Amino acid sequence: MPDGDLSGCLADLGGSLDGLRLDEGCRREHPIGPMTTYRVGGAASLYVRPHDLPELEAVAAVMAGSGVPVVVVGRGSNLLVADRGFEGVAVQLGDGFEEVLVDGAVDDAVNVVAGGGASLPVVARLTVRSGLSGFEWAVGVPGSIGGAVRMNAGGHGSDMAAVLDWVDVVDLADGPTRRLRVEELDLAYRHSSLSRMQVVTAAGLRLELGDAEAGEALLAEIIRWRRENQPGGSNAGSVFTNPPGDSAGRLIDLAGAKGLRIGTAEVSSKHANFIQADVGGSADDVRLLMQEVRRRVAEAHGVVLESETVLFGFDAPDP
Repeated sequence: MPDGDLSGCLADLGGSLDGLRLDEGCRREHPIGPMTTYRVGGAASLYVRPHDLPELEAVAAVMAGSGVPVVVVGRGSNLLVADRGFEGVAVQLGDGFEEVLVDGAVDDAVNVVAGGGASLPVVARLTVRSGLSGFEWAVGVPGSIGGAVRMNAGGHGSDMAAVLDWVDVVDLADGPTRRLRVEELDLAYRHSSLSRMQVVTAAGLRLELGDAEAGEALLAEIIRWRRENQPGGSNAGSVFTNPPGDSAGRLIDLAGAKGLRIGTAEVSSKHANFIQADVGGSADDVRLLMQEVRRRVAEAHGVVLESETVLFGFDAPDP
């Protein structure tokens, strides 16, 4: 869509979204970079935060067929927004999507229903306290249920595919809400078939009966391991997916890129597959550093790393 046409579409769409009288309204030029875990980057042309399913469905009905670019922000743990911002609509689920319902029984196929905006660490701790096992791995992942489904997040030997039964999805491209079985999602390593226009509003999980005390010990061990082996600060976790049979961090380290800095962005000296952004830094520096790391690994090992971080607002394709 040409820039002029997009600007006009966004202006019209903003007026239509205003007409919905959402609890939090429709905001113009709203900073979304600071909402990511990198804490850098610019604003979105339009920003909406639907409080509940009726509001989200109303937004979808207005947006259907508009062709306007969309980013679903979630908890921002896997996003990088360009310094110049994102010319499109940013959608973030409101508080009404954070509810978690736990049924301690294991007879039924689903014993946990979590809203798409629910925090992964919160769900992990709640299920352990309820005597369920199988979601402990998520305690160290700073994302949402919806984002975890979209990328089949995982760690410590498990992932969403191992526990997911179904998801409810609102499609911003055509409006209706659908329930999809896990078999329809094509889940694989850091992959699902969900499009960027599909918003996960709820997920049904299948967990096993466990021991709460053993579960708490496992949570503590996972948190300890992550603190010892992964950096804190402003980062988005793993920057690149692991190539088959190898580790992106290992390849980056061997390519001599550990500790490499471009402007306000630096490859972590603690874990080479993490990039740290300085306070008040530049998303464009993070992007340039990703490109340089990718180039060095390709030159040293003949392996082209694929980005796990999702980029918005940049001219060139994802590195």
